[in-house]
Amino acid sequence: MLVYAATRPNDFVTARTASIKAAPEAIFPLIDDFRHWPEWSPYEKLDPQMKRTLSGTDAGKGAAYAWEGNAKAGKGRMEIVNSVPSSLVSLKLDFEKPFRANNSVDFTLKPSGDSTAVTWAMRGSRPFIAKLMGLFMNFDTLIGKDFEVGLANLKRLSEK
Repeated sequence: MLVYAATRPNDFVTARTASIKAAPEAIFPLIDDFRHWPEWSPYEKLDPQMKRTLSGTDAGKGAAYAWEGNAKAGKGRMEIVNSVPSSLVSLKLDFEKPFRANNSVDFTLKPSGDSTAVTWAMRGSRPFIAKLMGLFMNFDTLIGKDFEVGLANLKRLSEK
């Protein structure tokens, strides 16, 4: 089993896409400004007592968000490293607890008729322990469910 785990891919990508009946300009500010994340992010609900710290710019490149919460929420920091109005928000995402990980996240918005295809994708490396755990758990399914909930919340907010 250990040998098989070692042969698993070194990197992972988890992505989900939703079609939202709204212009990219209506959706983009909800993603590009961390002050709006409590309205739609499923991770905001993990710990009602979670400590949140915003720093840097108000929105866009340089905006940062740190959190520290219970065992479910963990501890970490994310920063917007690229922001292209109404089309892309890229984040550097660093987890400290419950485990250390450094990932990148992209939100892409592509207009399609009267709707916008919004994709939430996360990429990162998989150390050996994650490869081993991946034999027993499907991380794409676990994380993907959260992305689906978040995109459904964005849809609900944007289509009002």
